[in-house]
Amino acid sequence: MLARDEGRDGEELVNMRQVPTHIALLRGINVGGNNRIAMSDLRAIVASLGHADVATYIQSGNVVFTAGDGNADTSTLAADLERSIADRLGLRPRAVVYSRDELAGVVRDNPFPEEANPKQVHAVFTSAVPGPEMVESVADAERQAAAKGGRDRARFIGRTLYLHTPDGFGRSELALLLGRARGPMASGSSGTARNWATVRKLLEMCAG
Repeated sequence: MLARDEGRDGEELVNMRQVPTHIALLRGINVGGNNRIAMSDLRAIVASLGHADVATYIQSGNVVFTAGDGNADTSTLAADLERSIADRLGLRPRAVVYSRDELAGVVRDNPFPEEANPKQVHAVFTSAVPGPEMVESVADAERQAAAKGGRDRARFIGRTLYLHTPDGFGRSELALLLGRARGPMASGSSGTARNWATVRKLLEMCAG
């Protein structure tokens, strides 16, 4: 996709600079001194895979890029990135890749638009649409949290889990439950959470 600008006479001009087509999100890097990856190294790795227009955002492993193979599916792009990080850095963080259109859909479909604080809504990006057991486990965790007086809510739409934590993510009983064995945020899973401000910023970066 090419970026487009409007000339002085109102005529739309085509800017040959492309805008990113995909977003990669790494799980659990640069947290508590573990899995340290410099963003310059991450950009170099993504570029080495034949991708262009590579840019990172903050230190938590958010990369936008134009896929070198426009026909590659997101699971293949994620697997290639994981393998290259392991080969070059000896680290094995999980990666999730979404297309630009998928990310736009994540923003559009937010089931908690009434929340004004972007730190109280998180999107948990996962590698695949959840099966019935995963959906039920999230519903069960929500019920357990509510039984303890929690106000948190969670909802899967496609392969994205939306998490609303009005009393704070760090204090969320529901987030804690979702991070336990076989949950969408459990250690070893692909699920990686970003707050709503980061989600919107990444989409902005893909708009050119």
